[in-house]
Amino acid sequence: MIDTHTHLYFPEYGKEIDDVMQRCAQNGISHFILPNVDEESLPQMKDFHSRYPDITSMAIGLHPTEVKSDWKKVIEKVEDELKSGQYVAVGEIGMDLYWDKTYKSNQIEAFEKQLLLAEQYKLPVIIHCRDALKETLEVIEKIKPTVPIVFHSFTNGPREVKEIRKICNPYFGINGVVTYKNAPELREALKEIGIDHILLETDSPYLTPVPHRGKRNESTYISFVRDKIAETLGLTKEETEQLTDRNTRSIFEI
Repeated sequence: MIDTHTHLYFPEYGKEIDDVMQRCAQNGISHFILPNVDEESLPQMKDFHSRYPDITSMAIGLHPTEVKSDWKKVIEKVEDELKSGQYVAVGEIGMDLYWDKTYKSNQIEAFEKQLLLAEQYKLPVIIHCRDALKETLEVIEKIKPTVPIVFHSFTNGPREVKEIRKICNPYFGINGVVTYKNAPELREALKEIGIDHILLETDSPYLTPVPHRGKRNESTYISFVRDKIAETLGLTKEETEQLTDRNTRSIFEI
């Protein structure tokens, strides 16, 4: 299994990270995609990648909640990093109007700029979208990226899948939310999406799946996400692993 979205480099893991990585190896997690969040997290991510270079890949971008008035300067740094050729995606980027709408216009501009960077460097895009689907789709429709798109941490229902597919035909990152009792619409959405467009992710250290909900998440728990997807779509665990891994390797070329 490949965890297509995890922040194992975050300080929440501290000295326990080697134990976490050992558990991952024992549970068949073979690769980890590490998305960047902001300027501060970049050296942490790069250091983690240098410790596990053969089983991790990096993505870089300015997270929408971190977009402030100085966003242009930060994205200049993102572009400088992209020139190094060491990243497999641009992300996570997008729109988030859940916490604060103060920088909405800046978020839109930053998202547009980073989609153009993804096109320039021919890299897939990892999108964070929260309470901003309309705005997110408007930007995608304007830029019309030709690179693969991943809607990370997708938690909506079939209606939103259909709405998105009017604009683009992305992949959908599914994480621990799919195991929650209050997420029946998401499980219905899986049938609309289809296994050929699903990726496994954890978004560690957040969104821990049942039965570990309430604890710090880790990539080890991706098996619970796989199991719920398999159960919902009437697939075996092995089929779900193989098909989601195939999707991931195709998008990120790992």
